[in-house]
Amino acid sequence: MERVVGTVVRGLRCPIINQGDRIEEIVVDSVLKAAEVEGFRIQDKDIVTVTESIIARAQGNYATIDHIAKDVRSKFGDETVGVIFPILSRNRFAICLRGIAKGAKKIILMLSYPSDEVGNHLVDLDMLDEKGINPWTDVLTEQQFREHFGYEKHTFTGIDYIDYYKSLIEEYGVECEVIFSNNPKTILEYTKNVLTCDIHTRFRTKKILKANGGDKIYSLDNILMTSIDGSGCNEAYGLLGSNKSTETSVKLFPRNCQPIVDNIQQMLKEKTGKHVEVMIYGDGAFKDPVGKIWELADPVVSPAYTAGLDGTPNEVKLKYLADNNFADLRGEELKQAISQYIGQKDTNLVGAMEAQGTTPRRLTDLIGSLSDLTSGSGDKGTPIIFIQGYFDNYTS
Repeated sequence: MERVVGTVVRGLRCPIINQGDRIEEIVVDSVLKAAEVEGFRIQDKDIVTVTESIIARAQGNYATIDHIAKDVRSKFGDETVGVIFPILSRNRFAICLRGIAKGAKKIILMLSYPSDEVGNHLVDLDMLDEKGINPWTDVLTEQQFREHFGYEKHTFTGIDYIDYYKSLIEEYGVECEVIFSNNPKTILEYTKNVLTCDIHTRFRTKKILKANGGDKIYSLDNILMTSIDGSGCNEAYGLLGSNKSTETSVKLFPRNCQPIVDNIQQMLKEKTGKHVEVMIYGDGAFKDPVGKIWELADPVVSPAYTAGLDGTPNEVKLKYLADNNFADLRGEELKQAISQYIGQKDTNLVGAMEAQGTTPRRLTDLIGSLSDLTSGSGDKGTPIIFIQGYFDNYTS
């Protein structure tokens, strides 16, 4: 019978993961149990993805605000610290800010506007136009910002992040001044000692600060790169990719992930005889058109994946072929012509007209976004995603 289904994505349930759990065995057992209960067969080139959260939980990769404070204090001492470009998130940054504040004497908090790096807005773009404010050149004090824009609350959370972040800092008896600018060099007029909290632009920001007279310049990936008094840490990403655990602690991004995906792949090979690709995923990368938020608050979509997931798709656009190359064909004749074309397509279609409109993103970013949307961020309870048919095409 002709195949009528392409890619199939399943969210798999597994036990609640705790520190010390053997995560590779749990993932493999969950996949095998799902296949048995749901009646599907594991095939070569299937994909298993695992959310970074349960990897970090199994590793016990946690840190408290006291650990963060001690590391911040060791780097900045009694200097006034410029904390710049944080994202507006209770889950992602609020607890980190508590730790930073606890380790500082005075903080100049510089927020980007109209939105943070991942699209959380402090003010609507139209309001900037109405007030004649240019966010690329104009620096605003907190008073000036309030005079122009008043007290705006986040679309989804209902939080006024200016007041919220300032209150978290002042909670520890730390003086806080808030300014608004999109130019990293602005902070150097207030202090030469800066903790830049942007994620994907951090290397550029640090380069600019150092080139323009910055003294002690660090980014979030420099905080908790090593363990502080037995805390968790992340050698590559530090505090980047962390999430709120409790009101005084964070779960860090998982460490040493490559052996985990390789082990899961090998264990599935031994138990099924099939070569399954495996990756760990964090945030996907997609934009909400209403809230205007980019999801990607992790430093990378995937911290580790098996070799078969390297690269980008090499696909042709079916509608282009149907409308151009084979515009005079219909029905079975069109199907056969397109199938033959796909079977003989080049191994590298970059720049080819037949490939225009296909998604020019890395496989791991695409699959990570698919996985993140499937598992969600709430109570679905499916931190393992099983994907079949992803590498198939019209001829499969």
